[in-house]
Amino acid sequence: MSHASVHRPFRTAALLALVAAAPAFAANTGKQTPPIKLGTSGGSANDISSQFCCGGTLGSLVTRDGVQYILSNNHVLARSGIAVTGENIIQPGLIDSNCSATNDNVVATFPGNIVPLGHNVDTALGKVIAGKVDGTGSILGVGVPCSTTATPTVGLHVEKAGRTTGLTTGTIQAVNVSATIQYQRGCGVGSTFNATYTNQVSITPGTFSAGGDSGSLIVSNANSSHHPVALLFAGSSSVTIGNPISAVVSAYQSGGHSFGFVGKTCTSLSAQELLVGPSPFEVERARSIKEDHEAELFARPGVLGVGVGRVSDDPEETEAAIVIYVNSNGRTLPRNLLAIPAEMDGVKVRVIPTEPFVAR
Repeated sequence: MSHASVHRPFRTAALLALVAAAPAFAANTGKQTPPIKLGTSGGSANDISSQFCCGGTLGSLVTRDGVQYILSNNHVLARSGIAVTGENIIQPGLIDSNCSATNDNVVATFPGNIVPLGHNVDTALGKVIAGKVDGTGSILGVGVPCSTTATPTVGLHVEKAGRTTGLTTGTIQAVNVSATIQYQRGCGVGSTFNATYTNQVSITPGTFSAGGDSGSLIVSNANSSHHPVALLFAGSSSVTIGNPISAVVSAYQSGGHSFGFVGKTCTSLSAQELLVGPSPFEVERARSIKEDHEAELFARPGVLGVGVGRVSDDPEETEAAIVIYVNSNGRTLPRNLLAIPAEMDGVKVRVIPTEPFVAR
């Protein structure tokens, strides 16, 4: 696995960054004059090795027990669990600041590994330094998000602002996704390891995100409402994977803590706005059958993820399906994958070729 597919690092010589291979958007990568807007390049000031410097996206503004924090991913701010309390968090990230951190780039500090990697979410916080972050919670291109969250549903239209691809729109392809995600222990160096997540969200098209967009807040864009829906953390060339926002909130509320998003008051999404795919009854039926067969499906070499979506990405499609992501890597699918049944217990099966999911 190339580290470029994880954090969009720059290969360095004497710690001088070269041009990134993936497109970058000036508004999302450039240094801002505080107070900064989020949806921007950032990360740990220590996320660097002898060959690479790394970074991701500072996603959104939240409060925990009345204190303001920046929300992003564990592999962005906590360096996959190896960061120590007090490390500086900078904007822009090292990948966009010539691999060098300066005092005037520091916008937050790492408060400790509150939610360790491996607890079914990939998330970490940065404690805001007074005056360094826009207190409205404004996100580049999105504006001020809603303070109330929305439940991800199949077919829901979403958007995000991230370091690498800027403002993009997409559609939730599947919910209740179980997936294996590949990580690297260091910044472009060290061994790789896998983590398995359940009840995740997948989003298409492939252009929705790229490496370096990890940490972006995925929000609804129905009727210009921007309710937090998911936290972007992984993907492939054809699909993005996010933690459902309810799981992120629950992780930070564990132990009796308060947690919420800084934003504006919005009306809840209507049933019509949420019901843009299969009915809740059909989704639940497919979910139950998927879970009955999940172990069997993952036992097949090459199966990367299993979720509940619809039989096609046609926006008018309302028939639920079990969605199976398989590792094609540009090759012909193995016979055992081609033998996956067309339906299971009366629910159609949709096989989607892709590449391994990696932390972005």
